Amino acid sequence: MKLISIDLAPGYRTGVLVGDEALDFALAGDLLPIANWVPSDMRLLLAGGGEALDIIRGFVGAVAGDETLAQGLRSVGALKPLSAVRLGPPVPRPGILLSHGRAYHDHLKEMRGADAKPSEDPSGFLKNTNSITASGSAIRLPPHRSTMVDFEGEFSIVFGARCHHVSEADALDFVVGYTIINDVSARDWVPHFRQTGNPDLNRAGKQFPTFTPMGPCIVTKDEIPDPHGLTLTTTLNGQIMQDAHTSGLIWRIPALISYFSEFYCFEPGDILTTGSPSGVGFGRKPPVFMQPGDIVEVTVSGVGSLINTIAAG
Repeated sequence: MKLISIDLAPGYRTGVLVGDEALDFALAGDLLPIANWVPSDMRLLLAGGGEALDIIRGFVGAVAGDETLAQGLRSVGALKPLSAVRLGPPVPRPGILLSHGRAYHDHLKEMRGADAKPSEDPSGFLKNTNSITASGSAIRLPPHRSTMVDFEGEFSIVFGARCHHVSEADALDFVVGYTIINDVSARDWVPHFRQTGNPDLNRAGKQFPTFTPMGPCIVTKDEIPDPHGLTLTTTLNGQIMQDAHTSGLIWRIPALISYFSEFYCFEPGDILTTGSPSGVGFGRKPPVFMQPGDIVEVTVSGVGSLINTIAAG
């Protein structure tokens, strides 16, 4: 099942994909009365747990199996082609957006040198939630830091229950599903970061508005039986830049969740990225950075494609 947020600026509504159409819960209530009880805030929807998800699965099954009902929903604007819907970020404002770094051996080496070794424990940092934007929206290059803006496609975890100090064995029980994030980075600070080792210099370049595209949806974990069995590709103007497999993660996902949950109390709708593989623009010779008019697309098998244009700030 693929949950979406629908952008109705200045706010959002929750929905779900039915094939290649989007079902807007808020407009479906006359024909599906129980839809009136579905929260318009994704975090509240996810906090409803398995019972809420089962209700939504019932919607999807009913609409997919009843063309008369589907036509009725189309007639009131509750069911539209996905192409006719402006998507919001699946979780527009998570309480915690924690970005895991140095996650793949090859990316570690391209950023830190061929002899770089993984640290003893995973590393991560908080991202500014005001940097979040949606699939289909523009990544805007900040005028004062526009010449070295890079892409980092990342498979990401969405929490569906409070998660604090949990074991690896239980970690996936707290996951509701998965999404995609592009951890966009202004690389101006990297040379100085390499000299000083100060991680804050590198992280500062990831906090600008629109530098965290997220989407296009949340795929519930029942559709991803093995999160370590997925392909991830990032293309820039159609050219493959990153081509990886989640089996290449240094730390497996239960280990990441268990480690970070020792310090953070994750709530429904919070996000943990699993980090970027190699192939980023900064690591290339010569480096490749995004320019106005470019199109960057991050695709994860089973989840979908996060697509953004690049625009001047």
